[in-house]
Amino acid sequence: MTIGNEYLSSAIARLKSYKELADKTFDQLDENDFHFLASSESNSIAILVHHISGNMLSRFTNFLTEDGEKEWRDRDDEFETHKNTKAQIIEQWEKGWTCLLNALTSLEEKDLLTNVYVRKEPLTALDAINRQLAHYASHIGQILFIGKMIKNQNWQTLSIPKGHSQQFNQSNEIKDPAKKF
Repeated sequence: MTIGNEYLSSAIARLKSYKELADKTFDQLDENDFHFLASSESNSIAILVHHISGNMLSRFTNFLTEDGEKEWRDRDDEFETHKNTKAQIIEQWEKGWTCLLNALTSLEEKDLLTNVYVRKEPLTALDAINRQLAHYASHIGQILFIGKMIKNQNWQTLSIPKGHSQQFNQSNEIKDPAKKF
């Protein structure tokens, strides 16, 4: 496998692992939990999903041929409260991820050094992907934090439970780096 193909495979695997963490958070939440606001300046999970999905659709629709900030995108609206149901929020989430993953799986190694644009700023496709990896990871971290805050002692951990690191480290299981953790 070439380094470019290895990079694409790795980026897609990481993105899928972030999505899975958010999906497992969503599974633990009730409908009203998606709209919880910790403060007047915070974002709810519903708002974060709306923003992430809007960003994915804008950035990865015609990824190699159009500016990633589409004229049809209403970014400001992404941060407004909408009283969508859990099913509508998940549908929106899946729509963004489908667009992103379809775009990335259609790329070839040669595409990674192609210039793409985000708000008229030129980036290599590789850099644009890295930029979005970091962006989505930060927002998914927020989703997990909010979910954990809401569920409190009823939270089902998505990684190594507190107090179990040593036990985890001593396990004989060998991790495949291409798979989620």
